[in-house]
Amino acid sequence: MNRELLRQLPQIDEVLRQDEVRAAAAEWGHGVAAAYVREAIGALRREILEGGEPEVSARAAARLCLRFARQAEQPSLRPVVNATGVVLHTNLGRAPLCTQAAQAVAQVAQSYNTLEYDPETGRRGSRYSHVEGLLCSLLGCESAMVVNNNAAAVLLVLSTMVSGREAIVSRGELVEIGGSFRVPEIMEMSGGILREVGTTNKTHPADYENAVCERTGAVLKVHTSNYRIMGFTEEVSAQQTAEIAHRFDLPMIYDLGSGAMCDSARAGLGDEPTLAQAMASGADVVTFSGDKLLGGPQAGIIAGKKQWIDRMKKNALTRALRIDKLTLAALEATLRVYRDAELPYSQVPALRMLCMTQAELEERAQTLAQRLQQAGVQCRCVASHGQVGGGSVPTRLLPTFCVEICDGRLSPDALDKRLRARRVPVVGRIAHDRLLLDVRTLLTGDEDIAAAAVTEVFESV
Repeated sequence: MNRELLRQLPQIDEVLRQDEVRAAAAEWGHGVAAAYVREAIGALRREILEGGEPEVSARAAARLCLRFARQAEQPSLRPVVNATGVVLHTNLGRAPLCTQAAQAVAQVAQSYNTLEYDPETGRRGSRYSHVEGLLCSLLGCESAMVVNNNAAAVLLVLSTMVSGREAIVSRGELVEIGGSFRVPEIMEMSGGILREVGTTNKTHPADYENAVCERTGAVLKVHTSNYRIMGFTEEVSAQQTAEIAHRFDLPMIYDLGSGAMCDSARAGLGDEPTLAQAMASGADVVTFSGDKLLGGPQAGIIAGKKQWIDRMKKNALTRALRIDKLTLAALEATLRVYRDAELPYSQVPALRMLCMTQAELEERAQTLAQRLQQAGVQCRCVASHGQVGGGSVPTRLLPTFCVEICDGRLSPDALDKRLRARRVPVVGRIAHDRLLLDVRTLLTGDEDIAAAAVTEVFESV
């Protein structure tokens, strides 16, 4: 043990007087800065006790203090560069907000607001009023409300319309969504009773008709947005389901889930049902997500007949499931973009990504590859396929272009790990023993971050 080095360890106040620590303390506060200084001096002391001979000057302790602070002060929830090619990546926050929505959130977050206040009357207002009119106008429905996600929307709908009674649903539509949440479990929590009809691969109109009895409360149709049953199959359409329900004077509930308000063909979504089609089916209530194909914030949107929506607003569950002011601000701004038929395709990031042409994607990948090659990184532009993601359109692969890193100085796993360890993580995907950076899911400015990250990683090898 080097006792002389231990005696030379600087005092906390001495380190706090270093210019760089004083500047940092102005941002974090004196107490927080002092804690990091103690941690740094403690680390130096342990190193000495273990036989090491570190530099023990005040400046050395200050540098170590700032290193610890940078690691600790880095937000846990922070931006990443999504180079996976999955547009609605659930683990990466699904749909990035449009500029209008982000600005609306910032404005509301930094001030008092009209969340439940009517400035015209000076009295308490309804938080649903901020989006209800927009939803009714866009969807052609009588009424609408919003809760915190689509699972909550389904729970509230079933609790209001089916509690204590049966809801008829096809076995082929008993989906499991992310996090192992299943429709039967949500049904049980709502107080409703599940009445399964048909088989996994085939359900006929007569299956619904034969299941109706005095205990029936509603007919439920669930869009299987996160899987498809192929081959020897048959299902009852939403329109047929609504007709059967109404013939027996029952309401029809349609859990659309993915919530596409765009032109499916234009966005490369194939035959994915849209909200316009769902509303036209005759459903009494439709539920869908705000952060999937709508391209807005996480929210569960309920649209349909006023008689049912009014009951849901009075349900005791509504307060537990209600949406907050920041999400409402983002959703209102996103919905306003949809008032113009063309604007969403250029302004809503998720739709803009889905609508990119092969020529645009290839040019983008070539440009990024050339930047890396000029920096001495071996890579090339390759054709590949991405996904919509977010439990939407599972069978639809999106033709795309990627930058394939084929530089032998680092293995794909090692490169991936180093890119993920960056202050702004760069997340790609590994395929065929190569790391791919898919340009479809790069936001404006992400190319610069990705190029700098890859270049710096290889420069440090």
